[in-house]
Amino acid sequence: MRLSTVPAACRGRQGFNLHFQLDSRFVLHRPASTSPAQNLDKSRALWKDGQTDGEKPVSRQEKKRSYILSMFPYPSGSLHMGHVRVYTISDVLARYKRMKGYDVLHPMGWDAFGLPAENAAIERGADPRVWTTQNISKMKEQLTGMGVCFDWRTEFMTCSPSFYKHTQKLFLMLHNCGLAYQAEATVNWDPIDKTVLANEQVDSDGKSWRSGAVVEKIQLKQWFFRITAFQDSLLRDLDVLDKHDQWPERVLTQQRNWLGKSSGAKIKFGICIGESPWGQVTVFTTRPDTLFGVQYLALSIRHPIVQDLAHRLPKLRDFLSRAATLPPSSKEGFLLPGVQAINPIGIVASDGVQVEKLPVYVAPYVLSGYGEGAVMGVPGHDPRDLSFWRQQNPSNIVYVVVHATHDPVSISTVRSASELPEALVHPGVLNERCGPYSGMNSDEGGKQIIADLQSRGQLASTADSWRLRDWLISRQRYWGTPIPVVHCQSCGAVPVPEDQLPVELPKLDDSVKGKKGNPLEQIESWVNTTCPTCHQPAKRDTDTMDTFVDSSWYFMRFPDPQNPKQPFSKEAAEAWLPVDTYIGGVEHAILHLLYARFIYKFLASEGLLPQYQKRENFPAEPFTRLISQGMVHGKTFSDPATGRFLHPSEVDGAETANPMIKSSGLRPAITFEKMSKSKHNGVDPSVCIAKWGADATRAHILFSAPVSEILEWDEEKIVGIQRWFARVAKVVDMCHKRSSSTGCEKRDLGDLLIQCEKAPLTVEILNAPDHDLKNFSARDLDILLLVASTVRSVHHTLEHNVYALNTTISDLIKLTNKLLEVSDVVIDQSLLLWAASALLRMLAPIAPTFSEECWATLQQDPKVSAWCDQHWLGSNKFIFQTPFPSSLLTPEAQTLLQSQWMPVNCAVQVDGKLRFSMGIPPQFFHKGNKQGISKNKKEADIQMMQKDLAQLIVNSTEGRYWLTEKNQWEKRKRFIVVNKPDGSKLVNVVF
Repeated sequence: MRLSTVPAACRGRQGFNLHFQLDSRFVLHRPASTSPAQNLDKSRALWKDGQTDGEKPVSRQEKKRSYILSMFPYPSGSLHMGHVRVYTISDVLARYKRMKGYDVLHPMGWDAFGLPAENAAIERGADPRVWTTQNISKMKEQLTGMGVCFDWRTEFMTCSPSFYKHTQKLFLMLHNCGLAYQAEATVNWDPIDKTVLANEQVDSDGKSWRSGAVVEKIQLKQWFFRITAFQDSLLRDLDVLDKHDQWPERVLTQQRNWLGKSSGAKIKFGICIGESPWGQVTVFTTRPDTLFGVQYLALSIRHPIVQDLAHRLPKLRDFLSRAATLPPSSKEGFLLPGVQAINPIGIVASDGVQVEKLPVYVAPYVLSGYGEGAVMGVPGHDPRDLSFWRQQNPSNIVYVVVHATHDPVSISTVRSASELPEALVHPGVLNERCGPYSGMNSDEGGKQIIADLQSRGQLASTADSWRLRDWLISRQRYWGTPIPVVHCQSCGAVPVPEDQLPVELPKLDDSVKGKKGNPLEQIESWVNTTCPTCHQPAKRDTDTMDTFVDSSWYFMRFPDPQNPKQPFSKEAAEAWLPVDTYIGGVEHAILHLLYARFIYKFLASEGLLPQYQKRENFPAEPFTRLISQGMVHGKTFSDPATGRFLHPSEVDGAETANPMIKSSGLRPAITFEKMSKSKHNGVDPSVCIAKWGADATRAHILFSAPVSEILEWDEEKIVGIQRWFARVAKVVDMCHKRSSSTGCEKRDLGDLLIQCEKAPLTVEILNAPDHDLKNFSARDLDILLLVASTVRSVHHTLEHNVYALNTTISDLIKLTNKLLEVSDVVIDQSLLLWAASALLRMLAPIAPTFSEECWATLQQDPKVSAWCDQHWLGSNKFIFQTPFPSSLLTPEAQTLLQSQWMPVNCAVQVDGKLRFSMGIPPQFFHKGNKQGISKNKKEADIQMMQKDLAQLIVNSTEGRYWLTEKNQWEKRKRFIVVNKPDGSKLVNVVF
């Protein structure tokens, strides 16, 4: 390979397109006479044939298997750099596992339902099917250009009836188990578009993002999945995932917080209107020790008492209408006139402790689903309650009933709301305001208060509360999976029989396209049907399912994607599930992962999935290892005077280190921010790949930042990757030239390397008196040690620490540079060839196309090809048919070798004058001999060692200057003396 060809290869020259894909499943053959480019074209064609043969991927029991999955994309029509990052990571892991001998499932599909497609269809007056299918075709072409190696035989899209038939079947299974049900729920309603809006579609002013109408809160009958039935196992099994250290800690924390289990107590407060009792309100609290500090009761806007009073109080009705548009953090409130609450603590408090009746407010900050939609307000010990009390009663007192320590009171038990700097949220010791409980710590006092209230008429009880609520899956939209239920006046809601699935979406005709509201309600021919039970006229449910339902089980379909009768067979599940490695953005850390865990656990409880993974006592979890990559931020220009974001076309030299704003000549402010159209900082992956090449783009993404961190995309630095590729090509070219001129040396090192590939060298082998390594030079062993440490490091990263993939690039760059350093040194040719092959095989998962061309070039010489056939590489003409380099040395053996051969820093004199210092391998220094040469060595060996040492010194940069340029090394006689005064190392070159 000529060095000049590499940049073109990196960019994707003609005949060497960066679509190359290979899989160890397929046996590929290349005539030895073909060129690298021809080799790639043929292998790519064979791979394409292989993925369209319709063969279902089933487990090969004689091989280990690995299921590697990246979160499937929504077909928006174009990839973004976040896609490129996640699919590069998954592709590297899949190719690595294949080279390690695994049977790999690396599938791809499309999360094709969703509101964006429906909105795009409304805007264009088109059918969402057509828009979605066109986008999938575009994105599939872009993915192919990335050089990723997906098994396209597994491809499906969730909007296909052959897929959502099984989504509907899953709904029926949940319904039959009582886990799918209908109930009233509050939704955001757009009165103009006549559709339900997600929370993120309502702006900060409470208006619809699309129509601009003020959003209404209305009650609609909705379908729910009872995820709360699995809340205990969803929380408990996070501890197992945490124990095995396979999920990111931040994801586990987010899941725990979303589940939100709180241990505390339920306490009953009496309610009276005037002097007349009016029932009780139950509140949940995690701090029963603060019961003496309660100063008000707050009810949610949906609390039954509030709804009842709204019929009588016009001002309350007005407040509720306004409150529907307030953010949850609002501290506005409505004081219910004449309504008071009675703190039950007065029943157990001793004489002298005054317990007042409490005002009752309606407050938007109280969640309807938390506890029973009521909270006890303790301004002294809860920051939200303090903020609310300040806004409602800024001059009123605040009770402080718990102090931090047993020390004398450092803060008054009564303070003005405006004077108290912050709520005292930490547990401590109950003060004198708590009567008989004074002096108890928070835990003890809280338990005693609950016990006393429980003994006095069951006014309190210990309880747990969860933040998790049942999963609302109904969407009043067209582009989603139809809910398989019909509504009959006689029979009620009736599930569609399984043999009538799928309930397909009707096609949209021109009379419906572009209209507001849910199109399904307007298609009478689809809505009107017959009841499966009584066969009387009935109507279909016009809701469709949340797209999270599709993504909650799609990964189970990939092992058996063509099964017409079942979502997947039990055999496929046993062979492939759970997913071994799941890769995706941290933005999906909560809902998608939680729903997927719920559905997986449900199906496992129904006997359709393995209850436990192969590891002992590992519960039913869908993803063994989770990798959450960081976002990709783009280079962003803004005007320092106005802060306005600038389009790159407004900046001169946008891709240079010194850009200037064209209009003002000023230097723009440069930041890296989340890519968006408004900031003009998006990067089109197709343009980037066309400019720099798929392999260079992939390697740059991996090298620029650890996987979990934000990647600041800067194309100025990608040229460094291309320079590295050029150096790799130079190593291959060096091997090719040396083998052509000298052939492969017939030394024992080649056989030893074959042995290392099959089984690593141990300390016992190294300690044997006749082991082969003693016959080779320090330079040879230095290369061997570097390759061994690089293989071990890369292997450890890919197996155990994927978040450090950037260090793999660093390791390979170091190895490349080392091999270039020895290009002019006498080194065993078999070692050099083997080291270059190891470099290419480690590079192959990262830069598959470039590595394949280098591999083909390496074997173009018949001598090299014959040597490869004879030794451990066999007849593997394609790099992905070769094994990934295995560990050459056990850790103990590597430590032993490093201690024996690690270079020692030596001072180098020339004719007795100190000139420089450099590293000298320790085998040149032996005790008991001034010249550093063992007495047992034969004269020929001594001369060889002196020659090796001299060559080592001369080949160094400083040695070349002082010996060759200054002292005419090749023309003058010289000898070398090795001294060890006081344990230090000294080399004296005497002319």
